[in-house]
Amino acid sequence: MEWVETTGETVEEAKEKALDHLGVDESLAEFEVVEEPKSGFLRRRTEARVRARVRPERPRPKVDRRDRRRKRSGSTSGGGRRRNDSNAATPSGGRNARSGGKSSVRERSDTKGRRGDRGRGGGDGGRAEDTRRDDEDAVGPEKQAEAVADFLEGLVHMFGVEATVEREMVDEDTAEVKVHGDDLGLLIGPKGATLQAVQDLSRTVVQRRYQGRHDGRVRLDIGDYRQRRREALARFAEATAEDVLEKGKSRALEPMGASDRKVVHDTINEVDGVHTISEGEEPRRRVVIIPDED
Repeated sequence: MEWVETTGETVEEAKEKALDHLGVDESLAEFEVVEEPKSGFLRRRTEARVRARVRPERPRPKVDRRDRRRKRSGSTSGGGRRRNDSNAATPSGGRNARSGGKSSVRERSDTKGRRGDRGRGGGDGGRAEDTRRDDEDAVGPEKQAEAVADFLEGLVHMFGVEATVEREMVDEDTAEVKVHGDDLGLLIGPKGATLQAVQDLSRTVVQRRYQGRHDGRVRLDIGDYRQRRREALARFAEATAEDVLEKGKSRALEPMGASDRKVVHDTINEVDGVHTISEGEEPRRRVVIIPDED
């Protein structure tokens, strides 16, 4: 899949936008940080810029031809068993048809059709036509939120929870879907782990319902957990920033998820005299608050 490039006030925000654009979980994507955000006493803050794409699947390992000949000769000595294996490998064979061969045939047919479309487009003209089609078919945050809301309504019903699902536009690029009700702890999980899993599933739901390019992003909250979490993190970040300014020394926070890191980045971005970076690898990635240069 081709690379997409996004920007944000922090690297984490740019990555979140890229994930929403690609419609996949962070574990299925790879990133390149093109530019880190920069700020200083007399210098205007610049945005972070990242490139991202869906992580390509590894090709199947090659089999040595000699190994193939050995296997073929071994199966030949089996007499009638060779005929059975041959039938099983045929798409129209009885055993393969019963084991789901039809779906794999459909997948190959779809792939062939896509190649044919590119061939008819011809060179750069075909790619330009695909780009125009993607622009026309881009799915905005409002439609994405509708798909997420439908998914959540079915989810709370399956859990047997009395709850209501609401969606609203935060701004032109961001929609938020909220679940309100009692006894929602099962959908939140310890430290919001289940809520994060539901968020990842929501991305997959949007990707399957609306294929192509996804513009904007959809936030998800259950029982106002993330709202309360954001407020608590913001207060903690502000207090830590005051300590960094007073002592003039950087301070690394405890490891936290991408959404929590974004809250800290956004909060510190409004505090003069300090800035933030992220360091480490998931799931031990953390935010460091650093005093600006004089």
